Amino acid sequence: MRQVTQAGIDLIRHFEGYSASIYKDSAGYPTIGVGHLIRPSESFSEPITEQEAEELLKKDLWTAERAVLRLTRVPLGDSQFNALVSFCFNLGSGAYQRSSMRSKLNRREYADAGGEFLRWCKAGGKIIKGLLRRRRSERDMFMEEVF
Repeated sequence: MRQVTQAGIDLIRHFEGYSASIYKDSAGYPTIGVGHLIRPSESFSEPITEQEAEELLKKDLWTAERAVLRLTRVPLGDSQFNALVSFCFNLGSGAYQRSSMRSKLNRREYADAGGEFLRWCKAGGKIIKGLLRRRRSERDMFMEEVF
């Protein structure tokens, strides 16, 4: 199965950061490591190591990678795949599945699809600067391979 490259992992790590302890993400969900949402069935003895965080990240990325592969019907370059995996990791595959980004992409409208990243930088109706930076980075990575 196709996997995100190191460049994609670096992008995700940059925006997610690393926390050895449990914290509430911007939506108020308990999170640990590199953006791992803690499920009700999980418990963590704090702190977790960076190695444990890396293992959780790889499992979480597997889910995002599968979603991108399942929902995308057109060829993707590595940078495009990385950007979409980052997007799905951050927002969930449901957001990608319902998005006009996916619709445009599956119609082979690559440039238009790339422009859709910036529509996903709001929370509570307000633009969040950190999300805007992340979406710009994802868009730029995606557009590296748009001719």
